[in-house]
Amino acid sequence: MGLDLDYIDGQTPLDEDEKEGLLIPTIATHGELDEFEQQNIEQAVLWSLNRSFKVEAVLSENFIKAVHKRMYGKVWAWAGEFRRSNKNIGVDKYQIATELRYLLDDAKFWYANNTFSPDEFAILFKHRLVSIHCFPNGNGRHSRLMADIIIEKIFKQKVFTWGAANLVRQGDTRATYLSAIKAADKGDIQPLINFARG
Repeated sequence: MGLDLDYIDGQTPLDEDEKEGLLIPTIATHGELDEFEQQNIEQAVLWSLNRSFKVEAVLSENFIKAVHKRMYGKVWAWAGEFRRSNKNIGVDKYQIATELRYLLDDAKFWYANNTFSPDEFAILFKHRLVSIHCFPNGNGRHSRLMADIIIEKIFKQKVFTWGAANLVRQGDTRATYLSAIKAADKGDIQPLINFARG
């Protein structure tokens, strides 16, 4: 294929079969890939901003897949499809649908019972979603957009700033984000909420 990808800390490598799903054969570097993905993601963000969604629609497997497809469908043939390989993060590939169902059921319970504040709800959902790692690529960006959709469309509050930086690039902001993710992995969600609102 010729796609040469260098990965930074926290990025999940694609296997060769997944690289074959690239829809733009002229992309050769990670920088070029990031650029095309970002263009596609911006279109998905605009799509989400111009619509209203019902809670039950957002908290569904179909919506989770549809958002990923909108974010990456012009770049990857497998956009919106659960991964078929195991990665350095996430649940076993055969457990994705089951774990996602648990998350969605939990989120419906949280919503119905006002279990968490809006920020806690959205960030807990984002963290659980990225921990499942449903897709071959783009799980961090996808989970952040899902949190933004939840906070804006369900709770009618401002979207998160996510440190107001490009988290795909190496740097202090990304390091702070990854540190907050690791704290959330250990049960402390507050640093990730602070980062999202920072």
